[in-house]
Amino acid sequence: MSYKKVLTIQDISCVGQCSLTVALPIISACGVETCVLPSAVLSTHTAGFSGYTFRDLTDDMPDIRSHWEKENIKFDTIYTGYLGSTRQIGYVKDIFASCAKDNCVRIVDPAMADGGKLYPGFDGEFVKEMVKLCTSADYIIPNITEACFLTGVEYKTEYDREYIDSLLTKLTGLGVKNVILTGVSYESGKTGIVIFENGSYSYYEHDFLPNSCHGTGDIYASAFVGALTRQKSAFESAKIAADYTLRCIKATAKEDNHWYGAKFETELSYLINSVNN
Repeated sequence: MSYKKVLTIQDISCVGQCSLTVALPIISACGVETCVLPSAVLSTHTAGFSGYTFRDLTDDMPDIRSHWEKENIKFDTIYTGYLGSTRQIGYVKDIFASCAKDNCVRIVDPAMADGGKLYPGFDGEFVKEMVKLCTSADYIIPNITEACFLTGVEYKTEYDREYIDSLLTKLTGLGVKNVILTGVSYESGKTGIVIFENGSYSYYEHDFLPNSCHGTGDIYASAFVGALTRQKSAFESAKIAADYTLRCIKATAKEDNHWYGAKFETELSYLINSVNN
């Protein structure tokens, strides 16, 4: 098997176990060379911390891309996480076009919303640009809220298979190729992942854990990217990522003072074994 190279584009929080501080070690642990393009640098993430520093790196992104083009640096997989502005989305589309190897897999986590609401600082214009980015990807990894904003479907906390099917139909109607839809629950105490690939629907169900941790979406997406790049199927990758993320949450629940993220490091051996088997 050839040695693959992944580029991940998102912000980096120096403390807080999310974004690039999660993506870089997790994808690397899967046995994949991991390159990064930080979109911003924060001293900590923004959930629960106050007085954090923030440096926007948007203006650096075009020069980085130009240098890569001159050096003929290209990637087998390009994976985007949180992007802070419509300008950044535009620059990512340029990177998709110019820094991808033949058969490059483009994966977008449209990290912009949860609980029925957009994250602070995002608006309708951002959503429109994110739709364009998602339609240029091979896989997108939205939660239900993000899928609703992408499609204009009303957000619901109680739903059935027909509702989820309508979301998937509208996403593919926009031009989205394949969808990994997270946080889909059809019964109490359970949740799961819908894998919609090449028009085929599959569902991986697992236990719902009441305790939540900041950054678990980043953990999930990074593990999925690592497994998929190691040539696991989309369903296998979704399952591995879900099982790994649950283990991280359970490990974190044992420590009351670990409120700012999930202890993904202690479970990396499980992920490595899962990807290699």
